[in-house]
Amino acid sequence: MSKVNYLDPTRESFDAFKKLPRNTPINMLNLIKLRVSAEYPQDSNNANKGWSGERAYQEYGKSSGVIFKRVGGSIIWRGKMESMLIGPQEVEWDIAFIARYPNSGAFLEMVTDPGYQLAVVNRQAAVLTSRLVRFGELEGSDLFA
Repeated sequence: MSKVNYLDPTRESFDAFKKLPRNTPINMLNLIKLRVSAEYPQDSNNANKGWSGERAYQEYGKSSGVIFKRVGGSIIWRGKMESMLIGPQEVEWDIAFIARYPNSGAFLEMVTDPGYQLAVVNRQAAVLTSRLVRFGELEGSDLFA
């Protein structure tokens, strides 16, 4: 696994995201590698829960799910990694899914919601590293090109 862990967007990547069109549907590829044990900040109310990364991520999903649905989000694909055919062999993802939003404004509404801000603490404690990639939609055939 890479020594760099990606947990939250950088200011630059978030600013670039906000400059993209906001009125078209988006699909967000989520790749998640969980910690064995959740790591909360010592001054957190959750610091001594003793949860696994998996349990903390489940709590994040439960707590943020109401907000995700309220803004119009839906999970359109979920999968289990079985093999890395092309790419670094040491990278294994515990969770993979595509979240669809009616537009990027809905995503921004979700991540700035006060309830989401409380829920995301569990995601930050649960996740060792992740990738979150925004995709727009393209017209085309059912062939590769």
